[in-house]
Amino acid sequence: MEWADGKKRCFWANPKNPLYVKYHDEEWGVPVHDDRKLFEMLLLESFQAGLSWESILNKRENFRRAFDGFDPVKVASYGEEKMESLRQDAGIIRNRLKIRSAVGNAKVFLAIRKEWKTFDSYLWHWTEGRTIRETGQTSSPLSDAISKDLKKRGMKFVGTTIIYSYLQAVGVIDSHEEGCFKEKWLKGNA
Repeated sequence: MEWADGKKRCFWANPKNPLYVKYHDEEWGVPVHDDRKLFEMLLLESFQAGLSWESILNKRENFRRAFDGFDPVKVASYGEEKMESLRQDAGIIRNRLKIRSAVGNAKVFLAIRKEWKTFDSYLWHWTEGRTIRETGQTSSPLSDAISKDLKKRGMKFVGTTIIYSYLQAVGVIDSHEEGCFKEKWLKGNA
C-alpha cells in the first residue's frame, strides 16, 4: 500500500495512528545497542503478551512514567507496595503477573548484564553482532534458543513468540516487508 507521503510501509503500520507510523518509520527494526532501551523494549514486549502491540505503544509514555524511565536498577528494587501501586495505575496494563514479572525480569536483566558486561553483548552474541533478515515468521530457532535461555535464567513472559517480536523491535531481526521503504534503507545501511 502506498501512503499519502509516497512511501510504502509494512502492512501492519496503522495509517490512522501517528504513533504507530512513527514507531514503524523510526524504531522498528533499527539495531539497538543501548541497555536501557533494550530493557524498555523487553518490558513492553512482555506486557504485550496476549494484546496488540498498538495498545502497548499507545500507553508507552504511561509505562515510562510508571516504571521510572525503564531504569532496570529501579525496577529490580520494587517491593510489594510499589507493585500494588502499579496495579492501581489505569495508564498501564494492570496485570498482577506481568507487573511481578517485570520486577523479576529486571533482576535477571541485571544479572545478565553483570555476567556479560552489558545486556547488549549478551543479546547480540546470538548472531555475532549481525542483523538477520527474515519475514513472515512469528518464531525461529533463534527466538527459541534465546527464550529458552532467558526462561532458564528465571525470566517470565519471554516465550518464543514474544522474544521473536522483541528481536524484530530491536533490530536483531529485520522483518520489514519487501517494498517497504525501511527494507530498502536497511539493505543499504546494514
